[in-house]
Amino acid sequence: MDKQLQEKRKKIICELLQDEIYIPMKEKEMAAFLQVSKEDREDFHELLDELLREGKIDITERGKYVKPGKNMLKGIFISNARGFGFVEIEGMETDLFIPEEYVNGAFHNDTVQVRLLEEKSGKRQEAEVIRILSRGTTQVVGTFQKGKNFGFVVPDNMKLATDIFIPIEWSKGAMDGHKVVVDLTSYGDERKSPEGKVTEILGHVNDPGVDILSIVKGFDIPMEFSEKVMKQANRIKLEVSEADMLGREDLRDMMMVTIDGEDAKDLDDAVSLSREGEDFLLGVHIADVTNYVQENSALDREALKRGTSVYLVDRVIPMLPHRLSNGICSLNEGVDRLALSCLMKVSPDGEVKDYRIVESVIRVDRRMTYTSVKKILEDKDQEERTKYEVFVPMFEEMEALSKILRAKRKKRGAIDFDFPETKIILDKEGKPLDIKPYERNTATKIIEDFMLLANETVAQHFYWLEIPFVYRTHDNPDPDKINQLGIFISNFGLGIKTAKEEVHPKEIQKLLGKVEGTPEEALISRLALRSMKQARYSIDCTGHFGLACSYYCHFTSPIRRYPDLQIHRIIKEHLRERLREERILHYAAILPQVADQSSKMERRAETAERETNKLKKTEYMEEHIGERFEGVVSGITGWGIYVELPNTVEGLIHVSDLEGDYFYYDEANYEMVGRDTGKKYKLGQRIAIIVAKTDQFNRTVDFVEDDMGDDGDEW
Repeated sequence: MDKQLQEKRKKIICELLQDEIYIPMKEKEMAAFLQVSKEDREDFHELLDELLREGKIDITERGKYVKPGKNMLKGIFISNARGFGFVEIEGMETDLFIPEEYVNGAFHNDTVQVRLLEEKSGKRQEAEVIRILSRGTTQVVGTFQKGKNFGFVVPDNMKLATDIFIPIEWSKGAMDGHKVVVDLTSYGDERKSPEGKVTEILGHVNDPGVDILSIVKGFDIPMEFSEKVMKQANRIKLEVSEADMLGREDLRDMMMVTIDGEDAKDLDDAVSLSREGEDFLLGVHIADVTNYVQENSALDREALKRGTSVYLVDRVIPMLPHRLSNGICSLNEGVDRLALSCLMKVSPDGEVKDYRIVESVIRVDRRMTYTSVKKILEDKDQEERTKYEVFVPMFEEMEALSKILRAKRKKRGAIDFDFPETKIILDKEGKPLDIKPYERNTATKIIEDFMLLANETVAQHFYWLEIPFVYRTHDNPDPDKINQLGIFISNFGLGIKTAKEEVHPKEIQKLLGKVEGTPEEALISRLALRSMKQARYSIDCTGHFGLACSYYCHFTSPIRRYPDLQIHRIIKEHLRERLREERILHYAAILPQVADQSSKMERRAETAERETNKLKKTEYMEEHIGERFEGVVSGITGWGIYVELPNTVEGLIHVSDLEGDYFYYDEANYEMVGRDTGKKYKLGQRIAIIVAKTDQFNRTVDFVEDDMGDDGDEW
C-alpha cells in the first residue's frame, strides 16, 4: 500500500475512534462500517496492528477497538534477572517499575503497552504490561549445556531471567561449554521455558577471543560486510582522478599534517596553521567520504545501519569497509585526497573572525603521532625536533592557539573532564597483561581543540541558514543527580551552587578545578560525568551543556560516524547550490530517523566497549586474588559498597562482608551505617581492600575490607 494512502487511512481510523458517537467495534464491524472491500481486509488488519503498536488505539479483552486511555502508555521493557522490570517511556525522566506479577510475558527490549497502577506514596510509579506490541529480542547469545535428549542455553545477558530450551534437533551439534547464537522460536509462558534454535557456534567458552566475540554477537554488532556492500567498495578506485578534483579548491601546497595514535589507520582529519599578522589561519581538513558513499547506496545503508565504528579492547569493527576507511578515504601521507575544509581566521583572543567551508583537494605532508608531537612540544626532545625541523614552528603555533582556545572555552564555562582513561594491554591470546592510564597530552589537546572549533563553526553556519541539519546536543543535568553529586563532594568539604534546581556548567568546571591534582580527582571527575545527561544527535539545535555553547555538531569524523557523513552531504549540496525545496523537504523527512538511529548505535557501541573492558578487568583481577590495594568508596547501595581502585577497576564489598556490626544503607545521606557502633562508610572515603573473588560470567569483582594497616600496593 502506498505510504501516503496508508497514513490517510490510519488518520480516518483514529478520527473515528475519537468521535463522541463512536461505539467500540470489533475488526469486522469496523471494516463494514468503513466500507472496506474484501480484497483490502488484510491491509486493514495490518493498519489496525500498526496503530496498536504505535499506541494510537487500544483493544479491549473482548477484541473491540477503543481510543487509548490516559493511563495507557507505550515504552521499552527492560527486564531484571530477579523477575521484575522497568519500562522506559520516551519523554519521561523516570522509568516505570513493573512488579514480577505484572510482567505478563514481556521479554527484555520488547515494545510494550502498559497501564499505570495506583500510585503508592514515596515510591516509584508502578505499571502493568497490558500488551506486547513488538519483540525486541529475537536472538540470544549464551553458553550451551547438553542434556540427554535436549539442551539449554544460559544467556550471557544477565537481564534475561530464564534459560532457553533447545530441542536436540535444533542444537547444531553444540557441546557442553560452547558459546552459541540462538534464534528464539518461542517466548514461553508461566509453565514453559522459551525455546530456540542454535544458528551459530562461536567456539568453546575457553577458546581465545570467544569471550569478546560473544559480547559482539550479543549486541548484534555486524562484523562482516555483505557481498553486495563489498562489491560496491571494490569498484571504488584507490587513487584520486583529475575528474574528481574538478571544481575543488587546490590546497596541496598548504603545509598540513595528521596527528593520531600510533596504531590509527583511518585518518579522517588533517590540520594546517599559518599566521596573517596577529591572526591565526587554521585549516581543519576532513576526508570527503560522501564522494565515495552515495546516498541510499548499499554502502550508505550499511553505514547508517552500523551508525559508528566500534572500538573494542582487542579489535575495531569499522562502519565502512577497510578499502575506504584505511584506503581512499584515509588522509595518508604524500597522496592526493578529497576533503571538506573549514578554513578559519582566528584572532589572538580565540574569536573566529572569518571562515570558509570549501570542497578541496589536499596532500598531507607528514603523518605525525601524538607521542612524537608530545616529544617535540613537551619534552623538547632534540632528536625529534631535528627529525621534524620544518614542522616545529607550526607545531609551536598550534600549541599557542590550542591554549588560547582552551582558555576561551574555560571562560565561558565549558567542562573539561581531564581524567586518565585506561588502556588494557592484551597478549596474543587475548589475556590481559596490564591496565595502564591513557593520558591526554599537548598533542591530543591540540587536535581536540581544533576539532571542537571546526564543529562549532560548521554548526553555527548551518543553524543560521535554517536548513535541515544534524546537531550534537547535550541537555542540562537532572537536578536529582546534581543533588547526589553535591552530597558526595560534601565528604571532601566541597560544594556546588545551583539556581532554581539548575546548575551552570561553570559550577562543574569550578569543582573540577578545585580537585585538580588531588588523589580524588579521577573519582570526582568520573562521578561528575555520570551526573550529566547523555549527549545525543538531534535535528533541533538546543545547545551543548558540557561545552557551554549554543551550536555544536559532529563534522570531523565521517569515516567512523554516520552523522558526520550525513551532514557532509548537506554541506556539499549547499556549496553546489543544489539544496532546493525538494531536497530540503527530503532531508527534513529523513534526518529525525538518522539522528535517532545514530544515537542508538552510539549507545550500543559504548555499552559493548564498556562490557569488553569490564570483562578484561575482571580477568586481570583474577590474577590478584588475595592481594591488598587501596581505593576509594565510589558507590553505596543497599547490598554493599563499591570501591574504585586507581587503575579504574571497581569492585563490591557485600554488606554481609562488612564486619563488626549490622550495617544498613542510609539512603537520605548516601551512607552505610553500623547500627550499634555508628561506624559510617561515605562516598569518597579511602579504604584498604583485599581482592576476594572474581566472576567472569557476570564481569564482577568482589572485595573485602582490610583493616591491617595503611600500605596498599601501588599500580
